[in-house]
Amino acid sequence: MKRKVFYVSDRTGITAETLGHSLLTQFEGIEFERESLRFIDSIDKAHAAAESINEAAAQTGVKPIVFSTLIEAPVRDVVAASQCVYFDLFDVFIDPLEQELGVMSSHTAGRTHGMGSANGYTTRIDAVNFALQHDDGSTMRDYARADLILLGVSRSGKTPTCLYMALQYGIFAANYPLTEDDMNELRLPERLKPYHAKLFGLTIKPERLQRIRSERRPNSRYASLHQCQFEVRQVEAMYRTHGIPILDSTTMSVEEIAATILDVLNREGRVAPQSG
Repeated sequence: MKRKVFYVSDRTGITAETLGHSLLTQFEGIEFERESLRFIDSIDKAHAAAESINEAAAQTGVKPIVFSTLIEAPVRDVVAASQCVYFDLFDVFIDPLEQELGVMSSHTAGRTHGMGSANGYTTRIDAVNFALQHDDGSTMRDYARADLILLGVSRSGKTPTCLYMALQYGIFAANYPLTEDDMNELRLPERLKPYHAKLFGLTIKPERLQRIRSERRPNSRYASLHQCQFEVRQVEAMYRTHGIPILDSTTMSVEEIAATILDVLNREGRVAPQSG
């Protein structure tokens, strides 16, 4: 079973995509063909979007599902009048919130994913730069400034997690690669000891690690199951020996890894999250 899905927004479409995708994951056995229609911020663009939706309805014989975060009523009305099943993700919540708060909403487009406050934007950019500069142990010069230092074997998700936490939460996250000597001796590197309270360990199932590494270096010692089993076994023993929190990233998305780490550490981001 297939169904066409449109995410329609007057800006980036991130909110519509995130909420819509979260809802659709609850329905198994259906193949959703997704398309994002972004920056639909005029009547002309609304008519063009409606035409695309109507074409999909004619081709499939089934009304497409539309998740919308359009703000302007005239634009919204044009899209909603197309041959679709229309879900207005803002109206579901805005009206009840207006009633509860006793204040009318601003109906301003782009608030969710705009720059926000200048301070918040600067913090996120600084955090991203920090993550890039301190990726894979390239430098330890500013570890005192770090909110978090991720440890783990190569390809366990350290780099994307650090970058996501920086951009999403303004977290200053570094990551450090453990060497085979560290693993053999279950030794915490001397340079990390002053920052023990900031350490967090990622682990991963050896079979999954082998598949990931094989995509990068097929038929290498680095990607062999034996090597992956050894490294995972040793780093997990090291984490336990030195009392470092552990998270298994095998089946988790970057978003889940980041949120779980913050929950385990019982801390908030430096800035409000930007999506989701």
